[in-house]
Amino acid sequence: MLTRTSTQSLTEQLAGRFAERIRTRLLAPGARLPSVRECARQQGVSPHTVVAAYDQLLAQGLVEARRQRGFYVRDSAAAQESRAPRAVVADAGAPPLPADASSLIRGMFHRQSDKPQPAMGVFPPDWMESTFMPTSLRRLTSTRALQDLSLQYGEPLGDTALRRSLSQKLVSINVPAAPDQIITTIGATHALDIVSRTLLRAGDPVMVEEPGWAIEFARLESLGMRILPVPRRADGPDLDVMAKYCEAHAPKLFVSVSVLHNPTGYSLSPGSAHRVLQLANKHDFHIVEDDTYSHLAPEHATRLCALDGLQRTIYVSGFAKILAPNWRIGFLAAPPGLLGGLLETKLLATLTTPALFERALAWCIDQGQLRRHADRIRARLDGARARTVKLALSHGCTFVSEPAGLFGWVDTGVDTDALTQRMLDEGYLLAPGSLFHARRPPSTLMRINFATAQDAEFWKVFARVRG
Repeated sequence: MLTRTSTQSLTEQLAGRFAERIRTRLLAPGARLPSVRECARQQGVSPHTVVAAYDQLLAQGLVEARRQRGFYVRDSAAAQESRAPRAVVADAGAPPLPADASSLIRGMFHRQSDKPQPAMGVFPPDWMESTFMPTSLRRLTSTRALQDLSLQYGEPLGDTALRRSLSQKLVSINVPAAPDQIITTIGATHALDIVSRTLLRAGDPVMVEEPGWAIEFARLESLGMRILPVPRRADGPDLDVMAKYCEAHAPKLFVSVSVLHNPTGYSLSPGSAHRVLQLANKHDFHIVEDDTYSHLAPEHATRLCALDGLQRTIYVSGFAKILAPNWRIGFLAAPPGLLGGLLETKLLATLTTPALFERALAWCIDQGQLRRHADRIRARLDGARARTVKLALSHGCTFVSEPAGLFGWVDTGVDTDALTQRMLDEGYLLAPGSLFHARRPPSTLMRINFATAQDAEFWKVFARVRG
């Protein structure tokens, strides 16, 4: 909050706050600043103070004034260099909006305060603390294996021990993948990137679920892909929309989160899964199934890769959400005919992946430590979800989808883009609903993390700021 006891004037404090958000892209190029009157009311200062602060931002080249429209974050050359190319989407008639999924990423790494952050995409660090992970590393670093793993490049496909462990783990969810069908990666996002760079070229049409993972939209946009948004429903993607896209655009790929979909929490039904696979076979496209949240889901959940047997499907997952974000271990499992191209893309980008961490993870899996850890996390998450749902409902929110998994898809009743900026003043980062759509339309929805949104104080502040 602005304070009159600071060595800086109120004008300097306000200008500095907006400047920081612009530089970290929490306010993206093209975003509109609050009107002078609205900003004065929000900050508890005079309109003169706001005008003076905006003048400072103008002088710094961070914003521009548009006659009778207000102040907008300037789309400078420096901002363009750090911004991904805008999407080429199915409806080209509407004006493009600034893509700022990176603002959510930056907010995750650059904490607003020491308060729990409802926008976070991972569990709090204390949830993932364990004794078995340090043990697994000590076992390797105290033996001859350390030299073997550290003094030479790892295997191109990934550590053999880990690929064997992953193969057995996939069998438990009915995904048939031999160890030589698995490629390890630097996180699940890297696996998705390998698939895209191997199977697609700039301008190719790609079907992506909407709402969907904001980072996936931005990643595909940066590669110049043509995004075809497919509405996500409770039982799966909108099959009628997919069929129309197939007839009109001949898409090359469909990116799907079948189980505990982000941000809705939906899971795919068997009937919908069969029809998606029928479309893929008829229209000759591949499906990449992002199963990042598999550790939180029941083993019997419907997965496209299990029904298809890894023929047109590619399975992607990782361990950042459940175990060790900074170990950066992900993987993909693919049909034999695609492995050569996928491996070549991996080698050109990273050569190999860190075998030391991969071998340590294999031990965690083989000893049952990961399974027991996931059981504990799921039990703790169940309690957090129940508390968060009760708090959200008591503060005037409604859930668009049945609460499940890590995320809740919540209707606040107000514009969450504007609400996000106001909550930043209170030290909280939100994930507004517009971020989860390719064209970023205004939205009253937001995604919350059940593990970090169970704080009663957050909801008190939320209710006060929302008004």
